[in-house]
Amino acid sequence: MPTHVDTPQSRCRFALTQCDITPPAEIYHRMWGAAKHDRATGIHRPLRATVVALAALEGDDRQFIIALDHCVMGRREMNNLLETVNREANIPRNELIVVFSHTHAAGLMGLERANLPGGDLIAPYLDGLGQHVAKLANKAQENLQPATLVYGGGSCTLAGHRDFWDADNEVWACGYDPGTIADDTVLAARVHGSDGTLFATLVNYACHPTTLAWDNTLISPDYPGAMREAVETATGAPCIFLQGASAELGPVEGYVGDVAVADRNGRQLGHAALSTLESLPAPDTRFSYRGPVVSGATLGDWRHEPMPAEQSEANSDWKMIRREIPLPIRPGTPTTEQVQIELAEWEARNSPDARAMAERKRRLLHRLDQLPPGDTFPVETIVLKIGGAIWVILQGEYYSTLQTSLRARFPGTPIIVATIASHWGASYLPPRELYGKGIYQESIAIVAEGGLETVIEKTGHSIESLLK
Repeated sequence: MPTHVDTPQSRCRFALTQCDITPPAEIYHRMWGAAKHDRATGIHRPLRATVVALAALEGDDRQFIIALDHCVMGRREMNNLLETVNREANIPRNELIVVFSHTHAAGLMGLERANLPGGDLIAPYLDGLGQHVAKLANKAQENLQPATLVYGGGSCTLAGHRDFWDADNEVWACGYDPGTIADDTVLAARVHGSDGTLFATLVNYACHPTTLAWDNTLISPDYPGAMREAVETATGAPCIFLQGASAELGPVEGYVGDVAVADRNGRQLGHAALSTLESLPAPDTRFSYRGPVVSGATLGDWRHEPMPAEQSEANSDWKMIRREIPLPIRPGTPTTEQVQIELAEWEARNSPDARAMAERKRRLLHRLDQLPPGDTFPVETIVLKIGGAIWVILQGEYYSTLQTSLRARFPGTPIIVATIASHWGASYLPPRELYGKGIYQESIAIVAEGGLETVIEKTGHSIESLLK
């Protein structure tokens, strides 16, 4: 019989800084093809930028995670942001990675939209965003201090599967499918200073922030905003949200214009995360059996006790692999010229769907513009081991089988999975069996079938090598 229970922990240097990055209310906002508006009309909740700095207790190894309340960024916008942070904060580019909450209500911040209503505000907003993030990153590197992260797992039913076969219309709809089980895993962590003070909390969950859709005209972080508010109110510490592998996952109740639904969704996740956070022990302790106590029954006495020194030392083990995984670009990808002709045709039509279809073509042009020369796309990946936990940060949007497969393969190790990192050029990575079915994520995928499986395999190999 085991006589103690270990809760996974990491010891490192840690810092978290954050600020408001809400754009002007009248900025270009249209994220949805079905939307009738272009400019936002107001603010639901402020958007946030958070910079987390992680560093080894000994040595110079470190990683900055820049978490933004935006949907995605293109390659040009991402390069501009990282160049600003590199220049202003003097942090090497390879130590910087941007991840997105992926809210679809923040606005579409593409420089190619400058000629659209409110688009003239995008460039100055992005310039200011770069300056804000640079200041946060600089402050984070100055404030690094020893910390212990304590991890736990829970569940939340906010997310539903969203590949729905509409049999009546014989079409795949991107909406709630009650017949398929969705990954409900919540990973949470408490971050404590050397004196036990709670520095921050972390919530890692996979679900598209698509509560608010075409009828919403307000800038919003969607459900992550209310989730953070719930957690921060209860703990008194800042909370960072990391979006998991959610390509086929979205809120059970979504695609609405009512911001109250987004807040309700956020509180649902916040309460689930708080349940997990409340279950975690104090840092640098383990739950140990102390022996029998004779009472009305012979009782087993379990208490939280300081963990052995060698285990505490092992929790500071730091190993990291940064790499690019080249994935073949999908055969038959159209040329820019072909799409421009199709765009002009849709713009000339006067049908109910013409505006939405023209928007699809504009977004396809933008995706084509992200492609590098050659026939492969280099997906950026980071796999980081800190003591008893693994952090996986990946470019692209992955089906949840990525995280469920990795967690099943390494069941004793919490694996934080943060996707939608860097620019959006990698687009969706669906399972190979979905190619050719006409499901939305597959229809706009840039890489060829098998890309998801390759990333899972190579990431698994990286985790295995770090755990040796």
